Amino acid sequence: MARKSRKNIVPVNENNSECKIYNSALYIRLSVEDNKKRGNSIETQTSILENFVALNTDIKTADTYIDNGTTGTNFERPEFKRMIKDIEDKKINCVIVKDLSRLGRNAIDTGFYIEKYFPLNNVRFISVNDDFDTNKKNGNNGIMLPLKNMINEAYSIDIGRKIKAQARQSMKAGEYIGARPPYGYIKAPDNCHKLIVDKETAAVVKQIFQWKYEGVSYNQIVKRLNEANIMTPNIYAQSKGIINHKTLRGSGYWQTRTVQSILSNECYTGDMVQGKAQYINHKKIDIPKEQWIRVKNTHEPIISREMFESVNEKRSQTAEKYKNIPIDRYNKNILKGKIFCGHCGRKLHRERDSRSKCYYFHCLANERIAKNTCLNFYISEKYVIENIIENIQKQSDIILSKKQELEKNILTKPYNNFEYDCEILKLKKSIEKNRMFLKSLYESLVNKIITDNEYFEMKQEYENKISAALDEISILEKSQKELTQKAGMYSSAEKNIAVVNDTKKLTSELADVLIDKVLVYSDKRVEVFFSFDDSRKAR
Repeated sequence: MARKSRKNIVPVNENNSECKIYNSALYIRLSVEDNKKRGNSIETQTSILENFVALNTDIKTADTYIDNGTTGTNFERPEFKRMIKDIEDKKINCVIVKDLSRLGRNAIDTGFYIEKYFPLNNVRFISVNDDFDTNKKNGNNGIMLPLKNMINEAYSIDIGRKIKAQARQSMKAGEYIGARPPYGYIKAPDNCHKLIVDKETAAVVKQIFQWKYEGVSYNQIVKRLNEANIMTPNIYAQSKGIINHKTLRGSGYWQTRTVQSILSNECYTGDMVQGKAQYINHKKIDIPKEQWIRVKNTHEPIISREMFESVNEKRSQTAEKYKNIPIDRYNKNILKGKIFCGHCGRKLHRERDSRSKCYYFHCLANERIAKNTCLNFYISEKYVIENIIENIQKQSDIILSKKQELEKNILTKPYNNFEYDCEILKLKKSIEKNRMFLKSLYESLVNKIITDNEYFEMKQEYENKISAALDEISILEKSQKELTQKAGMYSSAEKNIAVVNDTKKLTSELADVLIDKVLVYSDKRVEVFFSFDDSRKAR
């Protein structure tokens, strides 16, 4: 019976010209309140969506969009916005989520996207766990969809209110609610809401206040700390396992803003001061000082209140003095975050000559870290930009040549885009067929049509075929995606280079899309790494 059922499977038509393939966006969202729910982890969501795509031969993954740590109550999310842009650029015509709450917890806005925006843009929407698919004619329950959206929104509002209310109550009770303790303190082993003095770093805090009390400048304090090889707060936290993400560790050197933050923190007087800001739609809003939540004598002080008040009074006087000086604002730095010292690799500081009003780039390593850390040199911003424009002009012929070579390769490839899609569809159908064979194998074993050895041998054979087909699909999709991305990159670069050639000017917008990194050396050598040049990509 099982053997007969396998023979009756409709064979794959390899010459089928109807290749309706949906380019899908796998959308994944994880909010802060979801972190403790295993079923909503990024890995779980990814697995569910990828398995769904593998089982549906008319769908292929165009891209995956992951908003990590973002709320579902609004749609101001970076990856969601990128997905919408790709929909409008016709790169995506299908959106897949694990469940409706991943798309959003705001009933009105979520309903707008599902019922208005997606249909208007011919986008198929699928919610896997809700068994919701806008391509199903009769399978979707029109009443349940808005009801689920309203439930999701109500849940989000309720949980948000409870978290905020509990946090505020804890603040009023003098409990510390921050994720990381302030530099100079650690959390008590038996109570994570109580601060105790960290002897290793409390001495550094005392020294910073003492220096400032004596009138030492911020720059000098920073230099002394760096010269003494004292770990920054983030590096220290990393060494203690408090943080582990590399983006949180910073440059590894003390900065003036870090020192200013320590000097303004009242917690060092033994008082708990919290509730200084709140987040509305992911935007930080400062709360007036008189509304901060203050609880006195909640923990051991590191410095006296007299020292704190004296230091901050001097800081206020200095700030007031400079506040009355008319500000001659700097022009925009179009190379911000992109220009580095070619000798030590650190970001170059941009400053302006008070007389000529000309701008220069300068390495601050000797001033902020230690003497002889790097070569001390200044270089004109005008000179650097002229060199960059010259470099860009030289790229015109190179880009045109690469674009023509890529177009030629695409035409001579075994598969053009349509043939790629057909080949992927054919592989997906073979996967589906082999999965059906696998299902029928067990039935054949139970009915004693095949032996145990035959079952395990055939099972392994079908699983190997499925695995090989999945690998081949992955290779085809990756190759197709890379070719498309490269073609788009070269076309975009060609247009932007043409603008620079015509205007002989470099704007911040053009710098953002064309330049990856600029290295400048003391001998006035300028080395440019372009975003479209894979062979010289800055690391």
